[in-house]
Amino acid sequence: MIVTTLRSDDVLAHARYLSDVLGLRPGHVSEGHAELFWGGGAVLLGPRRPDDRFEPGRAVTYLVLHDPDAHHDRVVAGGGEVVMELTDQPYGSREFAVVDAEGNLWSFGTYRPVPPSS
Repeated sequence: MIVTTLRSDDVLAHARYLSDVLGLRPGHVSEGHAELFWGGGAVLLGPRRPDDRFEPGRAVTYLVLHDPDAHHDRVVAGGGEVVMELTDQPYGSREFAVVDAEGNLWSFGTYRPVPPSS
């Protein structure tokens, strides 16, 4: 499992956006920490602090799904800011991307990386 950690100016508002608009499943959510889930992965949110030596900056996160068209409609209906409309990529994926209020890019598509066999 891979877990992404992001910093937020407003953890509660960021968690609400990720769950209500983008469709991540909320777990524990408080002002100081939030856990949201997608498939077998998780996104952890923590507050942005000026003296935080672990300030990760902005992120680009790719989330795999079966029906990008339906999810795109959900995100648009929820007020999501689409920065890349639905696109059929030359490598076979159908995807779109949105940006959140914290400046992170969220890309949704059908591409599923396959790990090499050992």
